[in-house]
Amino acid sequence: MAEIILTNDNFEKEVLKAEIPVLVDFYAIWCGPCKMIAPLLKEIAEEYEGIAKIGKLNVDEYAELAMKYGITAVPTLLLFYKGEVVDKTTGYCAKVELTDMIDAFK
Repeated sequence: MAEIILTNDNFEKEVLKAEIPVLVDFYAIWCGPCKMIAPLLKEIAEEYEGIAKIGKLNVDEYAELAMKYGITAVPTLLLFYKGEVVDKTTGYCAKVELTDMIDAFK
C-alpha cells in the first residue's frame, strides 16, 4: 500500500477513525530531513500493508491541522491509534525506531 496523502477532507476518516495504527508524517517539501526519511516511510508503508497505515501531511498546505497537533518542527511523526496520539518523534530517525513505534500497537 502506498502512503496516504492526508488533507483536511480525509484526515478524520484515514487517521482518527482507522482501525489500525496510523503513522502520520508532518512534513514540508523544503525540509531536508523530511526528504531523507521519505524512503523509509515508503518501505514501511509497503511492509506494513494491512497492519498499519502511513500518512503524509504537508504542514504548509494544512497548517491548521499541524497547529492542532502542536507541530513546531518538521519532520514530526505522530502515531495515532484508535483516534488518539500514542507516540511521537521529531527529526530524522532510523527505520527500526519507526517500526518499533508501530509494533507496540499492532
